[in-house]
Amino acid sequence: MGEGQVAAQGTAMAAQSVAVAIVDAQLSPVQQRNLEKAWNCKVIDRTGLILDIFGERARTREGALQVEVAHLDYQRSRLVRSWTHLERQRGGFGFLGGPGETQIEADRRLIGDRIVRLKKELEQVRRTRLLHRSARQRVPFPVVALVGYTNAGKSTLFNAMTGAEVIARDQLFATLDPTMRGLRLPSGRRAILSDTVGFISELPTELVAAFRATLEEVAEADVILHVRDISHPDSAAQRADVFSVLADMVADGMLDENWPARTIEVLNKADLLGGVAAVPAREGAVAVSAVTGEGIEALRQAIDARIAEGMEVADYELRPEEGQRLAWLYQHGEVIGRQDDAEGAIHVRVRLLAADRARFERPATERG
Repeated sequence: MGEGQVAAQGTAMAAQSVAVAIVDAQLSPVQQRNLEKAWNCKVIDRTGLILDIFGERARTREGALQVEVAHLDYQRSRLVRSWTHLERQRGGFGFLGGPGETQIEADRRLIGDRIVRLKKELEQVRRTRLLHRSARQRVPFPVVALVGYTNAGKSTLFNAMTGAEVIARDQLFATLDPTMRGLRLPSGRRAILSDTVGFISELPTELVAAFRATLEEVAEADVILHVRDISHPDSAAQRADVFSVLADMVADGMLDENWPARTIEVLNKADLLGGVAAVPAREGAVAVSAVTGEGIEALRQAIDARIAEGMEVADYELRPEEGQRLAWLYQHGEVIGRQDDAEGAIHVRVRLLAADRARFERPATERG
């Protein structure tokens, strides 16, 4: 904005007694201070607004820690010499010569110390999550992760599919903390459904780093459900924004390059267009309404089919006394054929995930 635009906006704000101005862009500390002086009100940029919203939404300890780390990192970048009160020096120790610590140096040091402590706490929370993930891998059910633009209806869909009561509201970033629930698929196979934070265009880099633990659930997922608000006028642009964030995750080594092959596009909020039949068909996409439940069963079948694509068919012959191993196959795989011969031997054909097959075929001494 030029000087004329800034002055014109200032006049309009003064007439409306505006207390807070939000700029949909990332401002440097100097730009923010200059606008506050020109408009005589508090100015918040895009990053600051998103951080404030995240701060209100965080519920779990991990979410609160992630938000505070990002917020402090953002505040530290605001500590520049454009604020003259930060130039004042505090007195040093009496027995030492020279000037003391300036206010800006003290503030930076305090923020830096706080960030170090919070990151240690966050690392402990992440280690706990890693232990939980390791426990799931020992009883490895497929993981299905929901991703999508904020307010696309992920939590409503999560509730509709699992019967959970996760907070689902018509607002930005209602979900900040990863939530998991069991999911039963049409084949009888069990899976774990994971709800994650919503993406947004030009997501601040501080938040991408801070929410890495949340995004790790996407990286570990066997199936990714990309939930789109198909009724939104900018649905295509939102899709591009989500793909951009996922591409950045690939570049950072957080996500493998084959993620599109395990992704199902979910065209949500079909009820706002007149129902599932009114949504134009797209290859590899499933239209649903998380509110009415229309299309949910088709989505379950699509998830089932996608998981089955990554499974292997194996034939085993079990002795009559190996009932426990047979029960394990029924629990972890999909038995597609069984024949019991006259001598009591059991011949089974079963569809298993590669990890489950490797685990089943390990010697008993290694199986644990």
